[in-house]
Amino acid sequence: MADGCRAGEESARKELYTRFAQRMLAVCYRYTGDMDAAHDVLHDGFVKIFTRFTYRGEAPLEAWVQKVMVSKAIDYLRRKQRNNQWVVNEELLSDVVDEATEVDYAGQLSQEVLMQMVAELPEGCRTVFNLYVFEEKSHKEIAALLGIKEHSSTSQYHRAKCLLLKRIKAYRDGERL
Repeated sequence: MADGCRAGEESARKELYTRFAQRMLAVCYRYTGDMDAAHDVLHDGFVKIFTRFTYRGEAPLEAWVQKVMVSKAIDYLRRKQRNNQWVVNEELLSDVVDEATEVDYAGQLSQEVLMQMVAELPEGCRTVFNLYVFEEKSHKEIAALLGIKEHSSTSQYHRAKCLLLKRIKAYRDGERL
């Protein structure tokens, strides 16, 4: 399939899209928090893949496609020029809940519910959380990638965790936020 995409074969491109589009849409949604924007990012990502197929086989094809989608999602967020939301005032952090209890309960939530909670995080928190948890970037790497201070990355991650734990607790208790 990779060789076919590199050669510009339409059947290989269709196979690549069919195989990865749904999972990559979920990745895009995790970053944008908006399904329309996720579809736009997905489209831009596949356009980039099909016009500049640079995959060299050093990692699984899916990992490479995901890296392209994450890059496109971050480009999208930058274009929205909301980088000021990536800085957090630590005094505004929500109360910390008992993490151990809520993390145990989080394992009982469906992936769909948990991903919806992540998607509903404020943009800065969501971006840092995704990069740290799903892309396994360090706070130093995140800071460089987003053009923020390393401390801002750690603060945003902490805030994301607190907000998620609060939402998990509310969900467990039958409340709606």
